[in-house]
Parts: sequence; structure tokens; C-alpha cells
Amino acid sequence: MTTATEVATEALPELDYARTVDRLLVHRDALGEVFLTDLQPLGDTRYAAAAQLPRSHAYYGDHLLRPGHHDPLLILEACRQATLAGAHRFFGVPADNKFILTHLSLRLERPELVFVGTSPFRLAMHVRIGKRMEREGRVTGLDYEITLSGGGAVFGSASVGLRFKDPGGYLTLRLNNRDGLALPSSASYPAVTPGAPIAPHLVGRSNPDNVVLLDGVVIGESAQALLRIPARHASLFDHPQDHLPGMVIAEGARQLALLAALEVRGLAASKALLTALDVRFTRFGELEDDTVLSASVGTSGHRPAEAPVDYTLGGVLAAADEDEDEPRPEDLRVAVEATQKGEVLCTFAFTLTRITA
Repeated sequence: MTTATEVATEALPELDYARTVDRLLVHRDALGEVFLTDLQPLGDTRYAAAAQLPRSHAYYGDHLLRPGHHDPLLILEACRQATLAGAHRFFGVPADNKFILTHLSLRLERPELVFVGTSPFRLAMHVRIGKRMEREGRVTGLDYEITLSGGGAVFGSASVGLRFKDPGGYLTLRLNNRDGLALPSSASYPAVTPGAPIAPHLVGRSNPDNVVLLDGVVIGESAQALLRIPARHASLFDHPQDHLPGMVIAEGARQLALLAALEVRGLAASKALLTALDVRFTRFGELEDDTVLSASVGTSGHRPAEAPVDYTLGGVLAAADEDEDEPRPEDLRVAVEATQKGEVLCTFAFTLTRITA
């Protein structure tokens, strides 16, 4: 993927930050979880999007990092919302379609530009369609590449992969994955997951409600924990789900990476900013099964073990790898794998950067 500093982006149109878009466009129930404020077409394969990042948020703002930066997962969530809304508005994806997340990536090449200031952050996104899939005249998938800027300066890039299924096709896919078992709902999931929660400060949190790891253990340069499913969490489960959302797994993986960085290399969460993330989702995470997260510290490169994938009714199809980035001296690489019943759900590659005042 081309880095933001290599992209000579054209001037974006004036974007509106006065109000959020319709919450249904970004698949959210709560207005407070909508960050996207505008969409503007730029051509057949490009558009501009705007999002306002709040200075304070019960989930995205609960971090010990000093000086304070906007949560990289909040930036990625804004990108995700821009791709959801763009699929509906510009590519005719019906409102009843199910959206399947296949991959995510993020690069913060100038993290000093995303600090928490005295006013909400105005995020501008230049969105380009890198790959478009169609069947019988219907768009069935889109891969997005996004250039990120704020205050007129480019600070990073992201990518998002989405596949679209009509309700019948989605139900067939999920039932095949579950050997015919009926779909569950997070709305009826137990409020408490058995296990011992990890202390919030070890994963960069103040509020224990935002901790999603249980029974953490560190051996050598590796760490392992169970994922706590926070089914009543207002941000991570904004609405009922029949599977484990990718962003919930991403939060657990990020927390385990921070725990491993602290326990293995002595890098405190208060000084560790996530500046790069890559993940490929190769199967659905089920609500009923234990999710085991395993971290390995010091692995080189951003590229995860799994290639980009497409979901099919019979399974998944692998695609090509990405180029690997050069590390910086202050960077720490951590790989995190999520498994259920010994099967890999996804593999993350994180870069944590030591932040100084």
C-alpha cells in the first residue's frame, strides 16, 4: 500500500463538520457513536469524507497515554464509518445487506499531528476504491485505500476491505460456518465472562469496564489472554451482533500488545502509541467459543501472516501480500493471533512507538 507521504493528493472540497450523517448509514444505533459528518463525491472511484473526533469519550478517550493522542482505533473506526456510508451512498449497496469486514490497516506516519487539543479534531479522508467486485450488476465487495489528514496536513493512511451479502446469502454463509446451528445474539449473552480481568493500568486504561482481557499470562517474550466479550459495552456492542465484531477483537489484540510491551520490554502503556496495524480476518468469531489471544514481541514487519481474503459460501480465498515497511529505532513490533478451538480467526501486526513529551 502506498504511504501517505508518497501520495500527492489533490485539494479536497470543503467538508462539513456541523452535524453527523444519518446513523443508519454507518450502522450505529447511538448518535454518540457516529463520528462521520460529511461525504463528497470526487469521481467514479474516489470520494472525500469528514469526521469529528471528540476530545472526550467514555471508551475511545479512556487512555493513560501522555501526552494525549486521539485513539488510533477511533481513527480507524472513522475510516470504517466512511466506507460503510460510501458503500450505501455511492455504490448502491442496499440498506438490508450485511457487511463483512475482511481486512484493516492503519499507518500514523506523523502521530504528533493527532494529539488531543483544545477543540474536537477535524479528520479529512480522501477515499479511493482499490478493488471493486460485482456480480450480475450488483456490487459485492469494495477495498478502500484512505489518505488521512487534519489541519490541512497528511498524517497517515488506512485501508478497509468490505464484502456485502444480501440477508439470505449471509444467513447461508453463517449457518455453513456453524454447521447449521442457529445464530446467537449478543443481546442475550451473559453480562460477565468468567475469568480474572487484567488490571486496567497494565493495558493503558483507567476504567475497568474498558478492559477486554482475562487471565493474562506472560512467558518469555510471549503473552496470552482470553478475550472478555463485553456484550453490554455501549461502544463495542452498539447494537446486537450474531458474531464477534472485528473491532472487538482488535481492541483485545491491542490491549495484549500493550501488556506484552510492558512485561517483556518495559515499555509502559503511558508511553506506547499504536502507530501501525494490519489485520486479516479469515473466519467469523463466534460468541459462544473462547477466544484465545497470543502475542509475540519483537517480530519484524507490519505484514501479518495471513493474506487479504474474500469470504465465499465455501470458505475463504487468499489474495496477495503487501509490502513490508522499514522499522524506526523507537518502534516495537508485536504480533497477535486470535484463535477459537485452535482455528485462527485473524492475525494482527502492530507497531508501538515510544512517545516522548
